[in-house]
Amino acid sequence: MSTSATSLDLETAHSEKSVSEVTFDGPVITIEAENSFQALSPSHLWQYRELLYFLTWRELKVRYKQAVLGIAWVVVQPLMMTLTFTVVLGNLARVPSDGIPYPVFAYSGFMIWSFLSAAILNAGTSLVGNAPLITKVYFPRLILPVASIAARLVDLGVSFAIFLALLAYFRTGITLKILAVPLVIFLVTLLALAVGMWVAALNVKYRDVTLALPVLIQISMFLSPVVYPPSLIPSQWRWLYSLNPVVGILGAFRSVIFGLPFNWPQILVSVVITLSLLVYAAFVFDNRERTFADIV
Repeated sequence: MSTSATSLDLETAHSEKSVSEVTFDGPVITIEAENSFQALSPSHLWQYRELLYFLTWRELKVRYKQAVLGIAWVVVQPLMMTLTFTVVLGNLARVPSDGIPYPVFAYSGFMIWSFLSAAILNAGTSLVGNAPLITKVYFPRLILPVASIAARLVDLGVSFAIFLALLAYFRTGITLKILAVPLVIFLVTLLALAVGMWVAALNVKYRDVTLALPVLIQISMFLSPVVYPPSLIPSQWRWLYSLNPVVGILGAFRSVIFGLPFNWPQILVSVVITLSLLVYAAFVFDNRERTFADIV
């Protein structure tokens, strides 16, 4: 018995010695954390452009898959809101519209506001809504809110086509300033991304955000010049009112469409606040991204 045990010990020692002498000639891979903001960089996101396209297309298909009117709902909502406020504010309350036919004035506000509010809502819930995808595979999480906003840009394009038809119906003149429309759309898209990215990061941990966000967006619509011009605000409060970035964005959009003078101070404030919000939202998103899969 002792001879067998001794023999077994010798074989085990020999095996351990053989294992310890094994060397690996292959490359050594070290896994390290990504640099800050690397996952948010445009070049890093560009590597996943096919995934972005797929998620954007999926967003559009799911939204209108079994809808009878389909993408026509994109036009129905701002048109119905325009009709309602034209009757209530344009005809009954006689709200001024800076010399522009009130239906066109109101539609221009609802079109931009519908895009902004829907983009923020969808982007804010994009991480929680795609929890199974986040917990199973790695990809830059920013792609989810970006895809939600990109899908809403398609809706905005459809609404803008109807808007051009309204301009022709009311014989509203168009100047060369309309060539600056893409710049305004780019600015409002950055604002939607900033707010949507920040809300999405908070919503992963605090689900109250999902319940509070629609109410806050509805309130903020009346704090923005969607259905009334900024000239209705008392002059002593306009500086505070201009801190709302939507004020400068809507003012710039109506200026390029209707040929109105630019209010450069308001536009500059909107640009600065939008870029500041974007940097802050990226910082918050980057700090919380590592915990998304664990919490969501």
